[in-house]
Amino acid sequence: MGEASFVLRLSVFGWARGLRGRVGAMPGWQRYGLALLLGALGALAMPPWHGLPLLLLAFPGLIWLIETAPGPRSAFFIGLAFGFGHFLIGVHWIAHAFLVDADRFAWLAPLAIPGLALYLALFPAAAALAFRLLMGSLGRRAWHRCLLFALTWVVFEWLRGHLLTGFPWTLLGHGWIVSETMVQTAAVFGSYGLSVVMVIAATMPSLLAEEKPRVAIRSLLGTLLLLLFFWGGGALRLAGAEVPLTDRPLTEAGVHLRLVQANIPQRLKWRPDLQRRHLDRHLALSLRKGFDRATVVIWPEMAVPYLLGRDPKLRRHLAQAVPKGGLLLTGAPRRSPGAKGAAPSNGVVALDERGGIVGGYDKFHLVPFGEYVPLRDLLPISRLVPGIGDFHRGPGPVTLALGSLPPLSPLICYEAIFPGAVLEKTARPRWLLNVTNDAWFGKSAGPYQHFAAARLRAVEEGLPLVRAANTGISAIIDPYGRVLRRLDLGVAGVLDGPLPAALNPPPYGRFGDWGLLGFLLAGFGLLGALGRRHPIRL
Repeated sequence: MGEASFVLRLSVFGWARGLRGRVGAMPGWQRYGLALLLGALGALAMPPWHGLPLLLLAFPGLIWLIETAPGPRSAFFIGLAFGFGHFLIGVHWIAHAFLVDADRFAWLAPLAIPGLALYLALFPAAAALAFRLLMGSLGRRAWHRCLLFALTWVVFEWLRGHLLTGFPWTLLGHGWIVSETMVQTAAVFGSYGLSVVMVIAATMPSLLAEEKPRVAIRSLLGTLLLLLFFWGGGALRLAGAEVPLTDRPLTEAGVHLRLVQANIPQRLKWRPDLQRRHLDRHLALSLRKGFDRATVVIWPEMAVPYLLGRDPKLRRHLAQAVPKGGLLLTGAPRRSPGAKGAAPSNGVVALDERGGIVGGYDKFHLVPFGEYVPLRDLLPISRLVPGIGDFHRGPGPVTLALGSLPPLSPLICYEAIFPGAVLEKTARPRWLLNVTNDAWFGKSAGPYQHFAAARLRAVEEGLPLVRAANTGISAIIDPYGRVLRRLDLGVAGVLDGPLPAALNPPPYGRFGDWGLLGFLLAGFGLLGALGRRHPIRL
């Protein structure tokens, strides 16, 4: 048995060294083609595919390609090819938005999707370049290089989430959404911290090509212990968590939610001859059996396509959907006193049972080309959302106090994808409300990825998140990120349930990305200290 184990060990390490050697011997065009393929494989680790084992192929291959590249310039283009393949698969679903009004916008899809993927690929490219430049001083041993690569990757992933309004979509940490236990790490280090753990785990198999198998075995066991540490911490956190939904509301306010998912296809949503019919569909769903138990009814983004502030007759009509003594919260355009000119906002409006407007919110993180056109004077195109000109931008996250409801922080559409930017810091809410319309993207990967990102906001902030989506996925999510009740994609109906209770702010909710910064600095500091103790072994 011992001899067989020894032979197996030699064969595994010999195979890995041979594979690394073949990767290093590839000519330039083959190296870039392999990087492109590996990036595409890595994208399949994201929702809805959840192919996490593919990262164990993608990232060892990437790190070997960068290590054996002729120089920093080649490393940059390897990272660019990897990133292009990764995001071409990861954000391909955006093409659906250009096909809603195909006569006007279909021609843009073949340009916009590769263009966006190429822009996003600049961040993995920069990470690959930084890794290659730092490798000689901070990556003197193979496991040092795995840690260094994880740290540099997440630095540039963080930058991707912040530069030019930011686009923190399909962060590698989102892959952990398959495990409610592992995602509890986000309560401490946020989604970017989850990415660090993911990249460390994904790159460690590259150590199988080490000349000294003992070093690789110790490093792999150390990685396994690291994963068990985070998993154990998550398990302990969940062990003390009560399941917060029962037959009765568990909040002191006694809130009982009714979420309406009308499932209106985007190609029909803005047709003028159907808009009143769509409103009546929302009304009919709201008044289904169980309406008398609700205290708040929630409709999705732009469920009402009219300026309610100017139409008291329509408000009285919609008041049929307001529970006795309760509220209707609906997505609708708003024209706020602070808006410039005649530009409306993409908003949330709260109506009472008499049809009065008792509160509202204006979206502040607008979607480029969907809700405004960057460099409008230079680009001869209109935005995808019907209307002339750009939406008015709101002032930022706000906490709304509405009647007897616990204070809430509204988030419209992709405002829910930004870690650390979903609530007003000086007035902590007790729940997050995400109204959205993912009908733009059909039954593609987009709505699943959007839903995963929203769940992580609940974990990071220690707040329940209520999500009302036109075509799905609507859900009630507790402050541990657990999906308690949901309506799936492409289903029409209502979702009833009590509002889960909020937690005290977890570390990430208190300090945001400062904990991540400390984690990154500690990692770079460790590598610097180790680099001074060990001779270079590239």
